[in-house]
Parts: sequence; structure tokens; C-alpha cells
Amino acid sequence: MRRREFITLVGGAAAWPLAARAQQGERVRRLGIIAGAAAEEPETKARIAAFLQELKHLGWEEGRNVRIETRAISGNTGAARKYAAELVAFAPDVILAVGGSTIPSLLEATNTVPIVFTITSDPVGNGFVDSLARPGGNVTGFMTFDYGLSGKWLELLKEIAPNVTRAAVLRDPTLPAGIGQLAVMQVLARPLGLDVSAINIRDAREIERGVATFARFANGGLIVAASPFTVIHRDLIVALADRYKLPAVYWEPSAVTIGGLIAYGTDLIDQQRQAARYIDRILKGEKPADLPVQAPNKYELGINLKTAKALGLIVSPALLARADKVIE
Repeated sequence: MRRREFITLVGGAAAWPLAARAQQGERVRRLGIIAGAAAEEPETKARIAAFLQELKHLGWEEGRNVRIETRAISGNTGAARKYAAELVAFAPDVILAVGGSTIPSLLEATNTVPIVFTITSDPVGNGFVDSLARPGGNVTGFMTFDYGLSGKWLELLKEIAPNVTRAAVLRDPTLPAGIGQLAVMQVLARPLGLDVSAINIRDAREIERGVATFARFANGGLIVAASPFTVIHRDLIVALADRYKLPAVYWEPSAVTIGGLIAYGTDLIDQQRQAARYIDRILKGEKPADLPVQAPNKYELGINLKTAKALGLIVSPALLARADKVIE
């Protein structure tokens, strides 16, 4: 053995017990993560990565002082109950719930483990918290939007495609948020000269059948409402909009990167970073009941000019000037 290699080996061996003792002296906390969409979705991966990156920046690193268990329900309520029970059995110090569809099952499983949610609408109306300012229980977090944003999607559809007179809302009828979004749009549609109907999105076949039926008549457009299923089936929805030449507005800003026409919604990556800061505060002793639910403070507008051109649409300079992301 060479002298340099021997010194390196001895030095490493001497340092190892010191490092081990330092790690043993630091309490390892437990963090559960449950996502409403599928684990393999690029957006799910990006959101969790942003959360973990911010958590590390705050001093919490997996393998050093925090142990993490992650689950993804892929929009399946049965899986939500199973995975919520598993995470609670993990005895976490706090749980991150990415998506409102995960919260009912978590609340069935525990009323004591702190929960921080993201990508969730109307937490008061859904009974997750007592109020936005004073959540009151073991749950707090970050709203995706209020229902008034649903009207903005209608306005954008009419602005980018003035000839549209019919709008089909792709929504999950099993979620309160899906029902609420459609209800708001039905109220606001008439002043815009739009007739609104619903397409349910429980599986791919239902989506294909619903869009094909809707596309038989002229002057139609799509509103892709917030739901785990509209994330899981996003590629299919974009492809159907292209196939039937339907202008479509998406709730998730990143949709324009894969061919969606126009999207408007919360910066969901930034929301995960904010959630990491809340979890840091909880791990340091604060209570969810004392941390107010935060409304969105950052929205993004994205436009895909390639898709607009393929649909024969002219994007006005005023609309283009408001865009945060433009795909050319």
C-alpha cells in the first residue's frame, strides 16, 4: 500500500467515528409527503424537488437530520386512504400534502399530525380549516386559487379566440373543487357570450369520448380545470385539442410547454418552496393552527404561439405583453 493511500485511509477511519457521533447527537425528524398526481409525472417530480431543495437550504437534509417517506395517489381515492394510513403509521413530525385530493384521507387518519398542503382550493369550504387567518386544527398551507380565477379562464378563452361561443369544462366531478369551478363559470359565462357545459375526466376513455362529442359542433373551446386527473391526462388533452382544432385554456402554466394554447395559474413550484418554509417553522416548534393559510401571490400567464398559429388565431399585442412565458 502506498504511503499516501495509507494516510488517507487512516485519516478517514479516524474521522468516521466523529462524524457518526455528530449525526447521532442530532435528532432525526420524520417527514411524510403525499402527492395527488402520479409520482412519475414530470411536474410532480419538479415540485417535490423544489420542496426538498428549499428544505435543504433551510438546514433539513434527508439522511442527516430528516427521514422522508413519499407516496403518490395518482388521483385514486382508495389509494389516498391506504397511503394516508401508511404515512401516519410512519409517525411523522409533519406531512406535506401536494393536492387537495389527499387531505380528506389524511384527516380521517389523524387530527394531531401537522399537515401542510399545497395546490388546494377552498380549504374553508371543504372543511379542512376553520378560517384562512386562523386554521384552528392540525392543517394549514397554500391555496392554488380562489374560485374567481375560473372566470379568468373564460375571459382568456374569449380573448384569444373571439369566435368561440361554446366552452366545455374538463373537470373531476368527484372533487368539490371541480364542482365549484364549473359553478362559477356557469354564472360568469353568459356576459361573455359563452355557453358552458362539462366533460368529466375520470379516465382516458371518458375524456376522448367527451371531447369528440363536443367537437362535432362549431365554435367550441376547452377549459381545463384544476384536478389531479387533468395533470395525469394532460398529454392526451393537449393532443385532443390539437386533433379537433379546439382552443384550450389550462389551469397549469407549464401546459404551454407541451403544446397547450394558453394557461393561467399559480406558480406551483414557488408554492412548494413556501411550503418548505412552513414545515421548517413547524419542525422548530410552531403550530399549524397559528400559521395562516396563504392565498396565491404569484400567477403566471403562458402562451404557445405555435399552437395559436396552427389554430389560425392571432394573439393580440396586449395579450402577448401580459405573458410571463411565450413559446415560439
